[in-house]
Amino acid sequence: MAEELGEKTEDPTQRRLSDAREKGQVIKSQDLSGAIDLLGALVLVLVFGNGLVTGLSGMLRAILSGEAPGSSAGVSGIRELSQWTTIETVKIAIPVMALMGVVVFAAQLVQVQWAPTTEPLSPKLERLDPIAGFGRVFSRKSAARTTAGVLKLVLISIVAGIYIVKSMGVVASLPRLELVAGFVRLGDTLLRMCAWILLIMLVIGAADYAVQRWFFMREQRMTKQEVKDERKSMDGDAEMKGRRLRIARQLALQRMRQDVPKADVVVTNPTHYSVALKYDADKMVSPTVVAKGADYMAFRIREIAIASGVPIVEKAPLARALYASAAVGQQISPEHFEAVAEVLAYVYRINEQAVA
Repeated sequence: MAEELGEKTEDPTQRRLSDAREKGQVIKSQDLSGAIDLLGALVLVLVFGNGLVTGLSGMLRAILSGEAPGSSAGVSGIRELSQWTTIETVKIAIPVMALMGVVVFAAQLVQVQWAPTTEPLSPKLERLDPIAGFGRVFSRKSAARTTAGVLKLVLISIVAGIYIVKSMGVVASLPRLELVAGFVRLGDTLLRMCAWILLIMLVIGAADYAVQRWFFMREQRMTKQEVKDERKSMDGDAEMKGRRLRIARQLALQRMRQDVPKADVVVTNPTHYSVALKYDADKMVSPTVVAKGADYMAFRIREIAIASGVPIVEKAPLARALYASAAVGQQISPEHFEAVAEVLAYVYRINEQAVA
């Protein structure tokens, strides 16, 4: 019944998933990305936090003490002071911000991997359909996202609220501390709170990724007919490849039937390789490979050579070396000159004895 109605009951094939990836449809969790971003931010703060606090507090001390450019010039120096403050802030924060950008990029790359595509940017008229847009807004997936977002916000707010209440004593003690010590105490408190929030976000992100995967795999489901059509298409591709292979083999055999009879000798390893060589001292610098083959093609070369009266010499190492080092139509490598010369001399002696 499901097949007759065209219901999508079959798991997506690898080809369907690859096509979806090319269209920019991938499994992605914003919550997991946010958790990874927060984790990266915490690590960067732990590594560079002291330098940031020292730099910012030094800049603030210079402003308050009147040592910063423009701070003692009244209203006229506001512009100069603003420029100096901006430049100093950028100098202090730019390394951390650059590394944070790398973390954000990596958080996306971990989930979707590297699959650049412009398909999602291409204009589609169906996106302007108000009915379809209304359906997307009030779909089951949208409702699930909204509910999860509200629950996530409530949970994080509860955790943050509890920690803030417990940390009121620390906050109350800040005015009694020096500037740098106050920054350090406040930063330590905030880091601890962020660590608890991070733990919650990682759990939420992992759960959201599992949900997104479930939705994605459900959307990519196929009907039984789509699976049959895809299998038929792939079988057709395989049949076409097989046909091309048969045609290529037939053409190679035709060339062998023409070229092997012209050879002076066929060097062979009887179980695997055959290489047909020809040498014309007036036209060639060294012997040339006129045909070669492995396994079945090697057997056919030997068959043609026997039928054409071309001598066959069994030298397994030489046959393997010639097969690997020279293509059809190429002259043999210099390191094989001596071995091939011995084979040709042997063949010429046999031919002379046969004539005599």
